[in-house]
This record gives sequence, C-alpha cells and structure tokens, in this order.
Amino acid sequence: MAQKITLKKIAKDLKVSISTVSKALRDSHEISMETRDKIKEYAREFNYKPNSIALSLKNQKTKKIGIIIPEIVHHFFATVISGVERVANEKGYQVIITLSGESFDKEVVNMDMLANGSIDGFIMSLSKETMEKQDFHHLREVTNQGMPVVMFDRVSNDISCDKVIIDDVAAGHEATEFLLRKGRKRLGIISTVDYVNVGRLRSQGFKQALQQRGFEVEDRQFLKIEDIDSCEKDIENFVVNNNFDAIVAVNELFAVMASKALQKAGKKIPEDVAIVAFTDGILSKFASPTLTTIGQNGEEMGGVAAAILIEKLESKNHDNEIYETVIVKTTLIERESTP
Repeated sequence: MAQKITLKKIAKDLKVSISTVSKALRDSHEISMETRDKIKEYAREFNYKPNSIALSLKNQKTKKIGIIIPEIVHHFFATVISGVERVANEKGYQVIITLSGESFDKEVVNMDMLANGSIDGFIMSLSKETMEKQDFHHLREVTNQGMPVVMFDRVSNDISCDKVIIDDVAAGHEATEFLLRKGRKRLGIISTVDYVNVGRLRSQGFKQALQQRGFEVEDRQFLKIEDIDSCEKDIENFVVNNNFDAIVAVNELFAVMASKALQKAGKKIPEDVAIVAFTDGILSKFASPTLTTIGQNGEEMGGVAAAILIEKLESKNHDNEIYETVIVKTTLIERESTP
C-alpha cells in the first residue's frame, strides 16, 4: 500500500521543517522561491492537496469540534475537555481531542489533519513551542478560510478569534495579596518562562501586589521553569536556599515539588513556609499538606468556549465578524498549606 503523503512526510523527505512545507504550499513570501518550487513540485508529483483547498470546497457540516491541547495529564486541561464535551454533546456535537505535546510541529500537523473536512471548528490552547516561535501561520490559514477558532488559557492577541481566559494578572495578585494578609513578607514565585503568557501574567500580578505594599522586588524572587521534566532540582534549590516564608506556584505540580523539597529540608508547612498554587486538581486535594489554590474553573471555561464556538457555527450571519474575550472568574480555595 502506498504511504499517505502528509506535511510531516514532505518535510522529512525534503529535509525541511513542517512549518516551511506548510508556508510554501500557501505561497508564503517568507519561503524562498527555490524552496517553494521544490515543495510544490513534490506535492504535485504525489498528488498532495493543501487543506486550504479542502476547506474552500467544504460545504457540509460534520457536527464535530476539534480540541488541540498541550497535554492531557494536567488536571486543568482535563476539566476544560469535560466542559467542552458537556456543552457540545447537549447541542448534538461530537468532540475530537488531539495533543500537541507542547510541540509546534505537532500542533501544525494536528490542525492540518482536522481541518481537512473532519471538523467544523477548533477549540485550542497554544503549545509552548508555538508561543516561543510566535508563528501562527497555521491558525491564520484556518481562520482565513472561515473556520472558527476559540482559544483558551494560552492565547495570542495576534490572531483574531474568540478567547476564553482568566485574568491571570489579577489572579497572581490575589494569590500574593492573600499571603501578605497572612503576615508573610519574604515571597517567591515559581513560574514558567516569559513566552508562556499565563506564567508571565501571573508573575506580573505577583510583582504588582508586592510593590503596592511597598516591598522591593528582586530577580532572585522569580524562578522561571522551561523544562517541566527536569525542574525538580531547580525548585529545590530555589525554595530551600532563599529563606522565603511563602511561595506562589503557577501550577500545582510546581507547588507539590516545592512542598516536598521544603519538608525534606526540615521546614514545616505552613508554619515556616506557606504555599499557594494554581489549578485545583487532584494533586492539590491529596498533597500532604493539602494545597491552597487559585481554582481556574476549567470546566466552566470549556463550556463557555464550546458555547461560543457552536453559536458561531450555527449563526447565519458571518459578515462583520465580532470577536469576544470572555474572562472566567477564579476561586481561592483555602487548605492546609496556608495558615
């Protein structure tokens, strides 16, 4: 049986990136004429059709929604999926879930595959690599063809579409202000690298809360994690060597690692160090001690995203498109990690 020609296969055979293939097939001027011609010739030889053609020819609804998320093990993303499925199923839609694995190339491939007549619209949260590259050509391709996209959590203002988020600055401020009201004065934050918008914005709220209380803010108070699979030692060094009396963690995994490291060093939680995390998941509820968290209400976020997308899909008026950004409220849930 002949092997199916995909963006990934073309990229591999011609020794270029998936992004280069995708752009060349859309005749992007970012790609040299020589490379464009080479890729187009390959596509013609093997009868590969870019999905822009498939989209333009598409005239029948599938009653399916595509979800692209960075990972599924994260409790927050699991709750978003639950919310999307609940609303979609109520309205007669099925849901197809794909994972980018934090990979730009995989995100492009997934979008290319699903846009080829498999679904009617997308709900997605951007991968880390996409945010680092700031390359959104695959999203523009889909939206330019009239397929609606709703972004949630990790979003880009460079793409005109509907978005569902929390106010990450306000949530970071709330977590920090809560600890300051508890009498804590030496605070640190475990965040993500700045190109991941949620970590950057929560860190901004952390900084604002401290400055409004008259505290000086130093670089040593910020730990920015890039690789979640190899960060345990960095977190241990950060929380043990800085004499903090409180930690804000932008997700519950970072908080659990911090708690473990502090207890290993003989610190008591919350007597010596208080901890507030984001994402009210299983880790927070069953950690020892249990974690005070900022709950992001992922199920509500998913339900809102699905409702917006389906409304767009069923609307008869596609002219003068107006996009909205819905802000879902967060909830502070107190547990044993704070006094």
